[in-house]
Amino acid sequence: MAGRNCRAPSPCCVVCSREMIGEFSVLGETADLLAVEKPAGLLVHPTKPGGPRTLWDGLRELLGFELANGGQVSLINRLDRETSGIVLVAKSSAAARQAAMAMQEGRIRKLYLALVHEWPEADAFEVAAPIARLGDVAGTTIHLQRAVHPSGAPAHTKFRVLERFVRHGGRFAVLEAAPITGRTHQIRVHAAHAGHPVVGDKIYGPSPDCYLEFIQTGWTDSLARRLLLPRHALHSAHLSLDWNGEQLAWSSGLPDDLAEFLIAPDNNPPRQRLGRLRIS
Repeated sequence: MAGRNCRAPSPCCVVCSREMIGEFSVLGETADLLAVEKPAGLLVHPTKPGGPRTLWDGLRELLGFELANGGQVSLINRLDRETSGIVLVAKSSAAARQAAMAMQEGRIRKLYLALVHEWPEADAFEVAAPIARLGDVAGTTIHLQRAVHPSGAPAHTKFRVLERFVRHGGRFAVLEAAPITGRTHQIRVHAAHAGHPVVGDKIYGPSPDCYLEFIQTGWTDSLARRLLLPRHALHSAHLSLDWNGEQLAWSSGLPDDLAEFLIAPDNNPPRQRLGRLRIS
């Protein structure tokens, strides 16, 4: 298969291969690891028997030779269904253990791009606030909902403003988000806690009722007016790690649906670009 045998060059590989494999793209591959680009809407792992096709299913087909020869498919980082971007995959049990340890020790660096409401006052800021499952500390009808709460697990996210812009009279910003810890929904919870919810977020945006309504009705004009985008505007844009002395890195540009949101008919004043994703 073209592109499957591409090796990441030393000392750094950035998008060494990009091949469409049905629902996802292969960004790069080494003997132990595979980096893929997941589109929004694709589940990473089956949630129930007979459910929709997932990234896991596609990877098992792609890595059929490895599986037939004692390998395995292990997802090292997992993205929410609506989040797009880079997912790292280990192709053997040994690689999975090594990568999981690197993740646990914070040696895998991840950067996300998020489109958020309003303009942060500072060009860079941090949120260090514990996150708990909301159902453990308060009432909620959404099982997966998280919240900042003193009894939660420690969580820390660094944010940097890359751009400020105006769309349809509203103020928005493009943020680089660097999660220092890895709690469920961390970036979305911390962005909302800072007063800048992610555009299109059905749980942490205008109201969690948007999520309940979406479950009942699907995407409607009413939800479009409140959420602006049919999915939350969060993209896993960069992932890097040291692997046996070799620096590996993969990058993924902002997908079309989010890039188009930046093209506003009323960008007056002009878009204020402050920087680019820091991948060093």
